[in-house]
Amino acid sequence: MLSQTLVPVGQPLAVNCSLEKNLNFKSGDYNLTWYKVGNQTPVPRDKLSRIHQQKSLIWFLPAMLEDSGDYGCVIRNLTSCSKMHTKVTVFERVDGLCLDEKFAVEEMIFTLSSGKVVCPHLDYFRDEKNTLPVRWYKDCQLLEGKRYSTLNRDLFIFNVTLYDEGNYTCKTSYIHNGKKYNISRDIKLSVVVSPPKTPPEISYPRNNSIEVELGSQITVDCNATGAAEYDVFWTSNDMYIDILYMNRIFEKPYEEEISHDGRPVLTMKLIISEVCNEDYEQPFVCHASNAFGQVTSYITLKRRVLDLRRWLIGGLVSLLFITVITLIIYKTFKIDFVLWYRNSGCGFVRKEDGKIYDAYVLYPKGNESSSSYPLETFVLRILPDVLERQCGYNLFILGRDDSPGEAVVSVAHETLKQSRRLMIILQSEASSCCMFEDASEQQLSIYNALICDEIKVILIEMDKIQDYASMPESIRYIKQKHGAIQWKGDFSEESCSACTKFWKNVRYQMPHRKKPIF
Repeated sequence: MLSQTLVPVGQPLAVNCSLEKNLNFKSGDYNLTWYKVGNQTPVPRDKLSRIHQQKSLIWFLPAMLEDSGDYGCVIRNLTSCSKMHTKVTVFERVDGLCLDEKFAVEEMIFTLSSGKVVCPHLDYFRDEKNTLPVRWYKDCQLLEGKRYSTLNRDLFIFNVTLYDEGNYTCKTSYIHNGKKYNISRDIKLSVVVSPPKTPPEISYPRNNSIEVELGSQITVDCNATGAAEYDVFWTSNDMYIDILYMNRIFEKPYEEEISHDGRPVLTMKLIISEVCNEDYEQPFVCHASNAFGQVTSYITLKRRVLDLRRWLIGGLVSLLFITVITLIIYKTFKIDFVLWYRNSGCGFVRKEDGKIYDAYVLYPKGNESSSSYPLETFVLRILPDVLERQCGYNLFILGRDDSPGEAVVSVAHETLKQSRRLMIILQSEASSCCMFEDASEQQLSIYNALICDEIKVILIEMDKIQDYASMPESIRYIKQKHGAIQWKGDFSEESCSACTKFWKNVRYQMPHRKKPIF
């Protein structure tokens, strides 16, 4: 077999003629000559030549691309002639790469022991006093740590694992005739799993039990590390699964992986296509063996017990979730739901209470020195248009529905008795305060709402009232007890629709109508 020697361009190389050792010639009884195949001229012995022969070695100082080819050495004596050929490959590294896997020398070590990696073709440089120490790299990273040790040209790795596999590079320098040459050799290292020297280990099952339902299909894995091939199997009642249960319970072929320490991990699946009563409390045993022993581990099946606590917690959480969602929906759509229920015809029918008006409208009236055009427009035009014409309510508005010449106090007192709601409309802090201050019908209305508590109050703000401190105490009390609805409309046709948010809030606080909206 033709041997091969690899060397990067520009680096020194020395190749020995192995015939000298194999033939065991005595010194002086033979003649050894190196030559390049195809060229009958012997390699010169001049040490100053770039390529020269020194004893049984051929030296390249340094090797060039044109030096690639087959070289032979011939040993002759008086009675015989022997030849040996070797192939020298000089390659050029790819730019940017610290090593070239294509031209790497392949070496192999074993796991679970100490391995030695040899820096190839460096023997004859190590005999020279002018050779510097060897540095080792893996994937271009300098190797350091207690797991690595260098002795002469060799790298020793302690407690070898599969993670040590990869590409290695050894580097050193050599000085010849005052010139320094860099030397580097690439090695592609393979790690082979050593045979296990201990019994296998079963990581699952662990003599445990699992809950399964009657009639269900289950799969249980037996994971064994370090077992020999075909020596992982399941039994029940001391019989092989495939013999005892035929096709209902069976094994599935191996699935193999490699553990972190290099040992094989074999998986044998136990598949029960339909769990029967006889399978419960019956141990299913997994066996794993190798040359150093056998281990077993079992699993048993138990009937699944209803976890009442889990169901109870799940039910309570679901109930709480539904309750929260319901409250959010109710809070968001409460008014729409109530109005829909009233209009659907399913709502309760209002009993006859003898009252004439659905609401008594109370608002501060303007005078010559104050302008309340928006307020009067809202009260005398917008309010009747929406609540009376669109919704069918019956309102009493003082100044519109009273007869000329009637006493205001008498009208207000009697009308409040005939009304189901008191609707108070405010415009602003200053105007409302002054307009309410001396109005006898307003005071009487508020008195009935607060003291007698015979009528529900609807408070409407025509604009945002920031502070009620300047308002009469009775108004402040109503605001605190019943709240207020703020008008944000602009008197447009869209704002005067009974389906807007503002009017829905007003209609929600108004009494139930007898006739729905058509």
